[in-house]
Amino acid sequence: MFKGDNIIEWVVKIGGSLFPTDAIKVAERLKGTPSLIVTGGGEFANLIRKYDNNKSFSDEICDETAIECMTIISKLLNDKIKHTEIAYTIEDALKISSKQKIPILICSEILKENRPFKQSWEVTSDSISAYIAKLLNANLLIVTNVNGIYTRKPKTKGSKFISEIDAKKLLTFEESSIDLMLPSLLIKFGTDCFIVNGKYPERIYQIITGEYRNTYNFKYTYIKGV
Repeated sequence: MFKGDNIIEWVVKIGGSLFPTDAIKVAERLKGTPSLIVTGGGEFANLIRKYDNNKSFSDEICDETAIECMTIISKLLNDKIKHTEIAYTIEDALKISSKQKIPILICSEILKENRPFKQSWEVTSDSISAYIAKLLNANLLIVTNVNGIYTRKPKTKGSKFISEIDAKKLLTFEESSIDLMLPSLLIKFGTDCFIVNGKYPERIYQIITGEYRNTYNFKYTYIKGV
């Protein structure tokens, strides 16, 4: 499924909420696809946020340690998958992809070098993944633990599922399954994005391969950046 020089066609952000079991299943299903994985920080990052709420650490150290949580999840995930390999730079990722393996990108050095974001809890691995997708001129797929975007929390009375939405409209949402910065970045980069439930790995595969267009039988949200 790898095509020519454009060997990384998708950045797949695997949410930390899916780790370990579902995250491993998603990574396994990505075998043979032109993808790069970015992971969330999971429960490790949630603990940092909890500690920060209690003790008010500096923005700099919260940002640094939350990114280190992403690194921990990435390395643990890589340990369980035979067809993945850790990458620390875009160049590393391209070399790994050329071997028809899936790079799992450790983003810390790239972020330190380029400083693309303000240090804030509004910026999570969702926004980081969008930035990496922009660097690679790749499509963006965010894999989370719900079907996509809802008008309010999914289990809240009156909550409705949204199958397609403009990023500009998402700017008015106070809360959703993505971070608060992502809609602004999608608009800035002119990037579209899929939000998919990672508890069903076949859904991720169908979107990456394009099969979902012919066999639409599951929920996902498509966010239009332009």
